[in-house]
Amino acid sequence: MDTLYGFKHPSKYDQEYLLKPSSKANTPLILAEEDNIRHILASLAKKVTSQSVIVGKLSSYARKNRTKKALWELDNLYRSRYLLNYIDSVRLRRNVQRALNRGESYHKLVRAVAYANGGRLRFRTDLEQQLWSECSRFLANCVIYYNACLLSELLEYANRKKDFELADRIKGISPVSWKHVNFFGAYMFRNIDEIIDLEQMISRWAALRRDSTQANGCFLATN
Repeated sequence: MDTLYGFKHPSKYDQEYLLKPSSKANTPLILAEEDNIRHILASLAKKVTSQSVIVGKLSSYARKNRTKKALWELDNLYRSRYLLNYIDSVRLRRNVQRALNRGESYHKLVRAVAYANGGRLRFRTDLEQQLWSECSRFLANCVIYYNACLLSELLEYANRKKDFELADRIKGISPVSWKHVNFFGAYMFRNIDEIIDLEQMISRWAALRRDSTQANGCFLATN
């Protein structure tokens, strides 16, 4: 693989290796800039500064800046180790795929919220576009929070009843679902006339646990 870096020259690795580094990392440069790298990482860890500020300052320097080049070399090593772990670990690949699926599900939810207007965009300026996007994400997060509350209550119900089958099924349900939510109409955030009775809803869904198709169809979609 052309993106793999090693601590030795590529010619020093045996030919029978299935994967070999294509380049040698500049470890002396990384060690020489260790103090500056530690300072940058400590500032990010303590949130003294942000990544955008660090990237902006490093980008303003000359291309031959030693600290920037050392960070590139260190990034090559971390990326190489990650690629090797990804190839070798089935669990890591599965976790990455799940994370990608969750991200895709979230974007689908945001698009579903925006499509409630028939897919027509109402904004004309950059500010209106930003507000449109923020409101779509806000409503999507509200749906996820609502689903998470329901799942938490249902899981507590299953634990109280010692219904382990139901508890296992709940753990496989994703909170990113909107089949049971009506996105059409007017949203009122100030006037709350009635608080949702979660216990009543949980009792209703628990009674449907024998029919998984019906339960998932009226509640949440499974992974």
